[in-house]
Amino acid sequence: MNTTSANVRTMLRTYGKQLSNAKRLARFRQAIGSIEPMDDVARQAKRRELIQRIAHEVIENLIVNASPSPVVENVLDQLERDTGERFVFEYPIEGGDVQILRETQSGPQEVTGPERDGILRRLWEITLSKVDGTML
Repeated sequence: MNTTSANVRTMLRTYGKQLSNAKRLARFRQAIGSIEPMDDVARQAKRRELIQRIAHEVIENLIVNASPSPVVENVLDQLERDTGERFVFEYPIEGGDVQILRETQSGPQEVTGPERDGILRRLWEITLSKVDGTML
């Protein structure tokens, strides 16, 4: 079996190209493995958006309507544990933002100013957490 040096060079060049391509592909796969795929990032962003939309709906409608939903009950119970007070959320008849009323022995008292903002912020955080925990 006679092989010419040209055939040997061609064979070695082909194997060299295959080896280079295999190394390049291995580096590429290693780099891809350390980066989260775009599908997961997009899925997480979509889930986060959905959670925020549902949390907004819970706050805007269900809590104000005193819905007997387990999520609403959990949110209000958590808010009561965090603040040590019971609150009622209502929309005024003439329209506008939601009113926060603190239940006291002398009757309901409206919460205003920075305290109102803090309660709304805490309500939002609790609602996001509860909705996130209940979603698949």
